[in-house]
Amino acid sequence: MTDVTEENRRLRDLWQEYAHRYDRDIGLLERMLLDDGRSWACAQAQGEVLEVAIGSGRNLEFYPEGVSLTGLDLSPPMLDLARERADSLGRAVELLEGEAHALPFPDEAFDTVVCTLGLCSVPDERPVIAEMYRVLRPGGRLVLLDHVGSHHRLILLWQRMLERNMLKQCGDYQTRRPLPLVERAGFAIEYSKRLKLGVVERVTARKPGA
Repeated sequence: MTDVTEENRRLRDLWQEYAHRYDRDIGLLERMLLDDGRSWACAQAQGEVLEVAIGSGRNLEFYPEGVSLTGLDLSPPMLDLARERADSLGRAVELLEGEAHALPFPDEAFDTVVCTLGLCSVPDERPVIAEMYRVLRPGGRLVLLDHVGSHHRLILLWQRMLERNMLKQCGDYQTRRPLPLVERAGFAIEYSKRLKLGVVERVTARKPGA
């Protein structure tokens, strides 16, 4: 079993070094894989919104007016970048340092939880999904956008080889598939779609209730 606390300590150290390169490196991935994924994800948000693993704040420009936005990330340097981006956009957002497997919020605190390219980078996605469920109000929406393990065997093989290097560089898994775990956590799936030969997945789900 993964020691989440110890792995998060390692990830903080990795991101201390890698944060300044992130926006440059992720730009190529986004052009290849995400298309309008960030705007799609943020368009699903309403009410009081939590973005888990907000990173450098690349989603900030896409959120609709009128939402109340909170962003959480493990890495202080990434939060600094997000703060700079929010200031440049004139976007009000509360930015907090914290661990996704133990969200520092009370039960049923948010109407929407958004996570883009985040579940691929946590030590264990199962407790993170459980925490997302906990902090959502009944009827609240979960929105996920991530790269996942492809259903094409040759592509999946390549992803497994790439994963070894990416885990060392920034703790990034290439072969995860959150959708079944979201269902097991108790969410009702509203929408799911795999794109780019199965390498990218978009998901929206609801916490049952009012």
